[in-house]
Amino acid sequence: MAKLSSIFASLLFCVLVSVSAVAQSSLSPERLARYDAYFQKEIDEGRLPGVVTLIYKNGGKAHESALGYSDFASKTAIRADQIFFIQSMTKPIVSTAFMMLYEEGYFFLNDPISKYLPEFKEMKVVKDPEVGSSSGLEPAKSQITIAQVLSHTAGFLHGIGPTKLDEEVREAIYMSNPQTIEERVKALAAQPLASHPGEKWNYSASPDILARLIEVFTGMSPDEFLKTRLFGPLGMKDTGYNLSEEQTKRMVQLHNYDDNGTLVKSERQTPTSGNTVFGGTHGLFSTAEDYSRFARMMLNGGELDGRRYLSSKTVDIMRINQSGDLFREPGKGFGLGFAVVDDLADSKALSSEGTFYWSGAYCTYFFIDPEEEMVAVFMTQVNPFSSHYENKFRQMVYQAVE
Repeated sequence: MAKLSSIFASLLFCVLVSVSAVAQSSLSPERLARYDAYFQKEIDEGRLPGVVTLIYKNGGKAHESALGYSDFASKTAIRADQIFFIQSMTKPIVSTAFMMLYEEGYFFLNDPISKYLPEFKEMKVVKDPEVGSSSGLEPAKSQITIAQVLSHTAGFLHGIGPTKLDEEVREAIYMSNPQTIEERVKALAAQPLASHPGEKWNYSASPDILARLIEVFTGMSPDEFLKTRLFGPLGMKDTGYNLSEEQTKRMVQLHNYDDNGTLVKSERQTPTSGNTVFGGTHGLFSTAEDYSRFARMMLNGGELDGRRYLSSKTVDIMRINQSGDLFREPGKGFGLGFAVVDDLADSKALSSEGTFYWSGAYCTYFFIDPEEEMVAVFMTQVNPFSSHYENKFRQMVYQAVE
């Protein structure tokens, strides 16, 4: 009897410790009010048009807010179900879809991409990216691997930087107006690399190669594959490369700052239909709720609502630093499709080690924190990109953790 009492006491202690840990790891309502007040002040003072934010923690929705305007000019109130052009937040989704094919045995991570896309067989490297191709070219020291494509260490550029080579890449893969992802990727293959494979981390258009490989491996367009294998099963009903007429009515307007620094509605808005380049770098529209479903699936190690999309072991290798010390931000590295916090002290910011995340060019952000069992999504539409609100968002979420 005494032995049973001892066992019961031990079990009770474990339960109490678990309950206490959950309670201590909740979000403070008072501090969440501070979080909302911060972003409302940014809107009131004309620095942000409107934001939708969403936090899931410990398996449930912990906070949701829709502040400000979907159209700053007309002062149309923003709603939680509104749709945003998520730009580079496309990259983690396409990387995840691609890794589903890894689990089906289509490739090894150390395979050269030229094994499947011969146009990448004989790559050249520019001698000086600042000068561009005219500085001279030399043969790449090694073949580009799939892992390097996923981790942005292959040597490609994005075409959005200030160098002459960026200008050449931008002209080739965007300004030339390719009509398909195959055309865009072939144009990318024809450009020289900014660095030898594996030697530097360059933020790049390499996820477009993943989208093209999805086509090669499956015979399906990236659009069709994502709808069939991710968006449909996950319940991401408002995510895709093109929007219906009803969805377009929920699209948040893009804003920028004029020459006086005043927030204005952009003259050019994102086309919501007729898009034919189903890319891996950008191109998707989504809502905060839809994107949270993707993020929660990754938080759960590849499973959501009883359905498994990836093995937990595959998620593990995606969310660890695969780029060594090549990533440019202190305390952080880059995995397979996501950046990751791997040294909290060096990062000098509130977070948890093991948090993985990314952002989009119109100032959309998300992060996934396994230690806190939390995902957080921030959506707005402001051009140009700044990491300011990404950092503020993370700061304001974590200050609410009890």
